[in-house]
Amino acid sequence: MAYDDLRSFLTTLEAEGQLLKITEEVLPEPDLAAAANAAGRIGEGAPALYFDNVTGFSHARIAMNVHGSWRNHALALGLPAGTSVKDQVEEFARRWDAFPVAPERREDAPWRENTVEGAHVDLFQILPLFRLNDGDGGFYLDKGAVVSRDPQDPDDFGKQNVGIYRIEVIGRGRLAIQPVPMHDVALHLRKAESLGEDLPIAITLGNDPVMTIAAGMPMGYDQSEYEMAGALRGAPTPIATAPLTGFDVPWGSEVVIEGVIESRERQIEGPFGEFTGHYSGGRRMPVIRVDRVSYRTDPIFESLYLGMPWTEVDYVVGPNTCVPLLKQLRAEFPEVQAVNAMYTHGLTVIISTKKRYGGFAKAVGMRAMTTPHGLGYVTQVIVVDEDIDPFNLPQVMWAMSAKVNPGDDVVIIPNLSVMELAPAASPIGITSKMIIDATTPVSPDNRGNFSTPVRDLPEAKEWTKRLQSLIAAR
Repeated sequence: MAYDDLRSFLTTLEAEGQLLKITEEVLPEPDLAAAANAAGRIGEGAPALYFDNVTGFSHARIAMNVHGSWRNHALALGLPAGTSVKDQVEEFARRWDAFPVAPERREDAPWRENTVEGAHVDLFQILPLFRLNDGDGGFYLDKGAVVSRDPQDPDDFGKQNVGIYRIEVIGRGRLAIQPVPMHDVALHLRKAESLGEDLPIAITLGNDPVMTIAAGMPMGYDQSEYEMAGALRGAPTPIATAPLTGFDVPWGSEVVIEGVIESRERQIEGPFGEFTGHYSGGRRMPVIRVDRVSYRTDPIFESLYLGMPWTEVDYVVGPNTCVPLLKQLRAEFPEVQAVNAMYTHGLTVIISTKKRYGGFAKAVGMRAMTTPHGLGYVTQVIVVDEDIDPFNLPQVMWAMSAKVNPGDDVVIIPNLSVMELAPAASPIGITSKMIIDATTPVSPDNRGNFSTPVRDLPEAKEWTKRLQSLIAAR
């Protein structure tokens, strides 16, 4: 089932027992974020949370942890709630092959119900803002889809970017945004500033669940997130035209904020408790002037708690990081079998691959580091044989324990790029990267004593199924 807006997905979550409505009165701080933080500690079956009785707010409707479990992630993709992680990733990869699916333009978007412009814009009146971690420097919009266009090629639909970036509210109509240099919005801003121009943008809050997943994907510069969302949904993504910028925005959004990133204007943004499990500190970041806000009556404010993993963000960016890396690697190295980039948005990646010749696994690891995502994120790559499931950590640890000769199989490459949020970087934005080759050497690499491996008995696979059936029938 394809969901056209957040509300229809919340209805499904409730029907599946995956939405917890909290009716008792709660404080905006610390209760909202603490509840979402706690949901991340419950495990794979954690529900989404819905609050509508928040102290100090008269009409607040707040959704959190919407994607925050594998059950919710499966339902977002229209799969049964109990679909395994591995099967979700495989289905994600299968649907990727349907890309691109052209979007469907619709009129009468529900976010057109209310509009404020210019000096009348007051985000504090429209949104129930609250801090996510007690050390945050302010209120954040951290699950919005930011739409921008290439200022030198604004009519190219594919170069229109839809991405998720952290945004701090610094005034009634002022925001600060962190565009990581490797991301498309940073490329758009760089081009606009080279022309001495502001960069128009639209920020959409409370989107349908697949649009959020697509907006967090590391895609090619000229690949459309709307066309990818259509492939993942199995149906065209509904879009509408934002009235001020003319940009394409999700039809079902709760709130659409339009304005510009002001050319060469910078202001302190942060600190913020990031997905790395650390505060990122305050830095001078680009500033957004909000010119128009359109929103549904009594909008649902969707926010995402992030901090020490696992939290909701790890479910949002897990499969949608694994699959692009898999597809990009396999295009050049068809021997690659699977990619697990679940850990801290792919700072660590585990790859299983066949090998053509000695040293091949290390080449695959180096290529992973130079994909569009790898340039800014992939700092550690573990490469295992094709018969090792990279999602099965005991198998991976066995491969590392039994097959790695540290002197020969650990490669460290200094002074490579990494996103500025990486806490281990030194200086900020620069790090050493590591490849661990935990594969069996093949000719002409004849090191080690791997000629007589123990294999599973031929009957073990069938017995696995029999045991699972017996256990389920108890």
